[in-house]
Amino acid sequence: MRRLRTTVLVLAGSCLLLAAMFWTATGQDKPDQKLVNRGKYLVDAIGCNDCHTPLKMGPKGPEPDMTRFLSGHPQDMVMPPSPAAAPGPWMGSFAATMTAWAGPWGVSFTRNLTPDKETGLGDWTEQNFIATIRTGKRMGKGRDILPPMPIPAFKNMTDNDLKAIFAYLKTIPVVKNKVPEPIAPSGQPANAK
Repeated sequence: MRRLRTTVLVLAGSCLLLAAMFWTATGQDKPDQKLVNRGKYLVDAIGCNDCHTPLKMGPKGPEPDMTRFLSGHPQDMVMPPSPAAAPGPWMGSFAATMTAWAGPWGVSFTRNLTPDKETGLGDWTEQNFIATIRTGKRMGKGRDILPPMPIPAFKNMTDNDLKAIFAYLKTIPVVKNKVPEPIAPSGQPANAK
């Protein structure tokens, strides 16, 4: 009886191991590489890096700090109060890192787009991402996504394009970086939800 029980356990364990090997071999646990490649192309083409990767001073002037790729406004860079609005046609100002922006909406900080579960998009679903872009609100129902994020243009992207971008963002290196909440013109957090 004991020998039969051992044999059954060994067979069951072997079946589980084979199933896991098959699952891995068929790529079911890996993202669709074609989708990821399309997402990388779109992220590069629409310039996500321009605002979501902090700039640093390089030998030829400002350049993206690729150790902080798409990690948003650096958590250790506390911004002073925003300058007064310039007269005339000027609308706003921005930090040297290109990750903090001030204007009539207050101060906005570019978000961490890395797959960090605590400070980035790691806990987001594809649907959360699409809803954010479609509605201009965090996760489709939270606070407004503020300038300079070009929501009016990006909301016109196809679902397939947004799925590709999200698939690519899930593959980039994790950077733990807690971006501050926006600051309303009055100095209070901007409709944080």
